[in-house]
Amino acid sequence: MAEANWYVVHTYSGYENKVKANIEKTIENRHLEEEILEVRVPMEDVVEMKNGARKTVQKKLFPGYVLINMIMNDDTWYVVRNTRGVTGFVGPGSKPVPLTEAEMKPLGIKTENVSVDFAEGDTIAVVAGVWKDTVGVVQRMDFGKQTATINVELFGRETPVEIGFAEVRKMS
Repeated sequence: MAEANWYVVHTYSGYENKVKANIEKTIENRHLEEEILEVRVPMEDVVEMKNGARKTVQKKLFPGYVLINMIMNDDTWYVVRNTRGVTGFVGPGSKPVPLTEAEMKPLGIKTENVSVDFAEGDTIAVVAGVWKDTVGVVQRMDFGKQTATINVELFGRETPVEIGFAEVRKMS
């Protein structure tokens, strides 16, 4: 099986989130979850001063571009290229060029896979991050994103929370 790489797609300015939503819907409809693994609009936190108050807002890191982690073949190329709002892949002519390791590093995209000793249904403890010291049962695992979804009790309700593999450990 071919290896998944990160590709950059050029979109109409301001349509990045719409393109992301459209591609994710198409992935679901055409059952391409194994071929198109992740769609991202890179964001960064920026502190702005408005009316004398500091406010942290999220801004697009690359306006007009969307990152896609996918296995390149005729089907996936066609789906992405023909999504409304997409003007094309970044690369010479019609041949998309995957991002290199050096290009991905400043974007915060981890390429190394974290091996885990837990599976769906196992009880895990969160050891880092916002949900530190929380215990939950793994509902779903996403190896593409390197995350596990667990249910935590929030305001008296079970709420699904996505946690990075590196932030959890299996309960004995």
